[in-house]
Amino acid sequence: MKTLDEFVELFAEQFDDTDASEIQAGTVFHDLEEWSSLIGLSVIAMVDEEFDVALKGDDVKSSVTVEDLYNKVVAKL
Repeated sequence: MKTLDEFVELFAEQFDDTDASEIQAGTVFHDLEEWSSLIGLSVIAMVDEEFDVALKGDDVKSSVTVEDLYNKVVAKL
């Protein structure tokens, strides 16, 4: 089981142009300049690979912060 900090690090790796230090547990990721539906798909794929959890697009859309998304992943374990 990965910690919230590990999840934040994996989440930040999905971005090419956003500095990882800008992404924290409380980051409202939809507000990030680089956020796109393509990165959303990358996050879904990362969660599937790292956690063996199938997130839906609605899970990502309804999450506000990175921690919200992490909590949804943990709830599906």
